[in-house]
Amino acid sequence: MTEVPDNRDSFRPAQGEIPTSPGVYRFSDRHGRVLYIGKAKNLRARLANYFQPLRSIQPRTQRMLALAARLDWTVVATDTESLVLEHTWITEFKPPFNVQFKDDKTYPYLAVTLREEAPRLLITRNEKIKGARYFGPYPKVWLVREMTALLQQAFPIRTCNDADYRRAMQSGRPCLAGQIGRCHGPCSGKMTIEAHRERVTELVAFLAGGDDSTLKQLQRGMRDAAAEQRYEDAARLRDQVAAVQHVMERNSVALGHDVDADVFGLKHDDLSAAAHQFIIRGGRIRGERSWLVDVELDDSPNALLEQVIQSAYEDDREPPPQILVPMLPDNSDALEKVLRARRPRGGRVRVQIPERGDKAALMDRATLNAGEHLLRYKLKRAADISARTDALAELQQSLGMAEPPLRIECIDVSHLQGTGVVASLVVFEDGLPAKGAYRKYRIEETTDDTDSIYQVVLRRAIQLNQLVESGALPDGRYRDRPQLLIVDGGAPQVAAAQRALDEAGITDIALTGVAKRLEELWLPDDPFPVVLPRASEALFLVQRVRDEAHRFAITFQRQRRSTAIASQLSEIPGLGPKRVQALLKHFGSVSRLREASLSEISSAPGVGPQLAELIHDRLTKNAANDKLDRSEELSQAREE
Repeated sequence: MTEVPDNRDSFRPAQGEIPTSPGVYRFSDRHGRVLYIGKAKNLRARLANYFQPLRSIQPRTQRMLALAARLDWTVVATDTESLVLEHTWITEFKPPFNVQFKDDKTYPYLAVTLREEAPRLLITRNEKIKGARYFGPYPKVWLVREMTALLQQAFPIRTCNDADYRRAMQSGRPCLAGQIGRCHGPCSGKMTIEAHRERVTELVAFLAGGDDSTLKQLQRGMRDAAAEQRYEDAARLRDQVAAVQHVMERNSVALGHDVDADVFGLKHDDLSAAAHQFIIRGGRIRGERSWLVDVELDDSPNALLEQVIQSAYEDDREPPPQILVPMLPDNSDALEKVLRARRPRGGRVRVQIPERGDKAALMDRATLNAGEHLLRYKLKRAADISARTDALAELQQSLGMAEPPLRIECIDVSHLQGTGVVASLVVFEDGLPAKGAYRKYRIEETTDDTDSIYQVVLRRAIQLNQLVESGALPDGRYRDRPQLLIVDGGAPQVAAAQRALDEAGITDIALTGVAKRLEELWLPDDPFPVVLPRASEALFLVQRVRDEAHRFAITFQRQRRSTAIASQLSEIPGLGPKRVQALLKHFGSVSRLREASLSEISSAPGVGPQLAELIHDRLTKNAANDKLDRSEELSQAREE
């Protein structure tokens, strides 16, 4: 493994030269390209971290420092100014080593072109129409089209384009849309510019806050027209009332009618993150957005959330008074000041964590949506054939293999405090799981994880050798020979696996171990790990393979625990296998059964007081089992 070159002395400033004030700093390469931008409350203390020994610096930062040739900084007066300047520079320079959340797609908006003489309502994805008032964004374009048709029925305003409008106003003849009754702007000759603007104002008020005064006014007009026997007018107003009510129903009620808020949910794993925003105006969900990003080791959820919120209010988007978040972002006080400055007349903005009630429920929905976006992103990435091809080619190059690893096998060990040791072997072919080739292993006696890895790899190696010695053609996917074997762990686990392969005389299978914390790849007899780029397809594939092996091992280990307790219960007189299964099904899990009281057990179907007492005594005899089950519950909670 080639060490990262250390050329920091070429741009390292003297310690006393760096101020202790707050500020923003940037690293650039020899061509002047900005590599990374950061902020600090104390520039001297923060920049000192970049000149520690390389081994104590994160891999991504090492790569950035290897490219850097210049360090500059700008002193500011407050943390708020540093927050604004950092975000401005990141937006301008787009440095490759900064995380930049981006919308995973473009969204349709409803826009009212207020700067025009006769404003009109239109559907657009262009967020930079001068003088336009935007509403949304909306997740589905068909929904926006339906709403637009209803709104133009409830608030009849101009629909024609600018060229048709100018031609109609100059000639005095209505445009085609006006002639057939579809355009109700001044160009139709049926209303003045002033009256049209009043109608547009009503539409904007309705969209901005769900103002129901328009609905009440239309209902009064409908009743008056009916009382005066103006039935055509009453029918027209009735249709407008129905359209307004339909639009209000489409925007589901989320909070109190006077609440304006934005709700942000965040979901992340080791390599990726997704955020989801609900836009609440007048207590109703008026729009939503989502972002996706590939994350780095040192990107904390709080820092990611800060960048999401700043991205949400770019391009003069006005923040609401309340911003609800799952955790407080970094520099939340400074962030509130920045957002306050973007509100008219500096209105109040609070960033807070909802703890209960409707707001907390809405936060859970936002987090759930973020999780769904992240899952779809990972599934889409896994199904992308070109991405899988790139991943296999990169693995081949990074691990020095003679051919791409079209078949990858991964082994993981699972146990509960050293007992009930099992292992899993999962198989990926062409970058996709081959579940028919998965295998489970019981390990009856072992000293530690490395010994367990050695045993499983040796058993797998013996199977492969038997196939070669017999000269038989493979008759199942499990008998196919892998190009790459991955074990879950670092250098000790790799050494144990290599010892097993050596004893079996296997030299044509590449071996690597993946360490959990830094996702490093360890090779046999190499003191330095292979560190893949965090956003690489190869690392994404390795993580998927390792996580699938871990999931499969955990599932098998829990099945064995369940089978063991069922066997113990079957020994109780009057409790046969069917009744044991019914009992486990009633409580839902072994842990819940063990935690159940005597009265709870006796209330289960087919279990009386005497039998319940026998069951309870059997389950509480061994205190060590209770401790193991508590560990299992904690492990399961961490997994979920």
